Amino acid sequence: MFLKLRKFPPGFSAGKRLYHNTARQVFESPNVKESVTESFGSFISQVQTNHLTDTVLHRSKRMILDNIGVGLLGSTTQVFNIGLNYCQKMFAQDPVSSVYGRQGLKLSPAMAAFVNGIAVHSMDFDDTWHPATHPSGAVLPALLAAAEMLPPGSKPTGLDLLLAFNVGIEIQGRLMRFSREAHNIPKRFHPPSVVGTMGSAAAVAKFLSLNQNQCMNALAIAASLSGAPMANAATQAKPIHIGNATRLGFEAAVLASNGMEGSAKILDDIPGCFGFGAFYGDYQPQPLAPVEETRFLLEDQDIAFKRFPAHLGMHWVADAAASVRELMITNEGSFSPSMIDRIILRVPASRYINRQFPESEHQARHSFQFNACSALLDGEVNVESFSESQRCRPELSQLLHQVTVQHPDNNPANFEKMYGEVVLVLSNRDVLSGRCDTFYGHWRNPLSRESLLRKFTKNASHVLEQEKIEAIIDTVKNLERERDSSNLGSFLQ
Repeated sequence: MFLKLRKFPPGFSAGKRLYHNTARQVFESPNVKESVTESFGSFISQVQTNHLTDTVLHRSKRMILDNIGVGLLGSTTQVFNIGLNYCQKMFAQDPVSSVYGRQGLKLSPAMAAFVNGIAVHSMDFDDTWHPATHPSGAVLPALLAAAEMLPPGSKPTGLDLLLAFNVGIEIQGRLMRFSREAHNIPKRFHPPSVVGTMGSAAAVAKFLSLNQNQCMNALAIAASLSGAPMANAATQAKPIHIGNATRLGFEAAVLASNGMEGSAKILDDIPGCFGFGAFYGDYQPQPLAPVEETRFLLEDQDIAFKRFPAHLGMHWVADAAASVRELMITNEGSFSPSMIDRIILRVPASRYINRQFPESEHQARHSFQFNACSALLDGEVNVESFSESQRCRPELSQLLHQVTVQHPDNNPANFEKMYGEVVLVLSNRDVLSGRCDTFYGHWRNPLSRESLLRKFTKNASHVLEQEKIEAIIDTVKNLERERDSSNLGSFLQ
């Protein structure tokens, strides 16, 4: 059997660059069951591009295009500029990887991954999966930075990038399915800061062709770099959760490639010695099936793409509010805020997105009340809805004071099962109701290609000319035929 070698940049440990069988693998009885951690290491190191089905390729390319557009728009935000200035002042060495929306500017791979990860989540506009996490943001910026890091002659192909991207997404989904708690809207920590870091590490480990042991070590190191509390939701610190997941997962894989080791049981349930299970009280891991039997989760579970930049839960109330607004126009002949006496929102109980009077754009993106009232006033929520001029409108403030929130028992804090309902009690005592069970963009009701392209083009046009926008669309569409995956990064500035 011949092995294809890849030239790695200085700093990568010689002798740890190839796929190889460890002594344990060679001499261990084939009847001995792999541990959970070993099975994950096997999957990451052994899965090949032929395991990617047409459905998985189609869905993952949609994710990549959306993620790039969201990141380009995010490069216009204040929180991105704060992160970028920090990286430029503190980490100026080895500038080889591109920065979203900054022509000619490059940073070290780890810092580019970090700041581009911030850009992706700076407006809470990135994709969401079930169980609840933002899967793409923690993975794609790391891979784009890694692609530009590798020297000429050893660049991974576009198909290599697609495989590594899907590995990163898969690892996140598998880990979250080991916990019932993870299926619900989070309370204690922000999931991308945990599973996203693990996914980034797995993706970069695959991209760098690490062997099974190195992949296991990358996951173990990443586990030690994971976690962020929910108290920082609705603040400028929240985008750092994605930035850190992207960067730290990248660094975990590079450290593993240089020989750093961690627990060989990091994903296993070890009595009295917590590994990854420390993050979930009901963690019950199971080994992955052999690679040839593995079916990517993305094959059966599509992704939610947001139509406006806010917490996913806001999309239910925005659509419900827009529908009851139309009903009011139909029944009453017009819409006027002065006709409304009370507004009742029936939404899941989730403290950090129950904010009646948000004081910043970040709080507004995490407010059932704000998004419902914005949709009532304007018929929709969009990027401009969170600007200061829109947030501070007197008529919006008046509506916010009229809102009452209810948490029906049949409305769980779960993106697969929840609904949003907006009830208007009018001054003439008419009662109108609008309800949304599945918003447009949810994985049960995916955005059409036309809608996705419109979203991408509008987002990217804030920083790129049309020629580059079209080049990105074409490159992502044909990514599996791209010889050099680093070419994608060149279009992002």
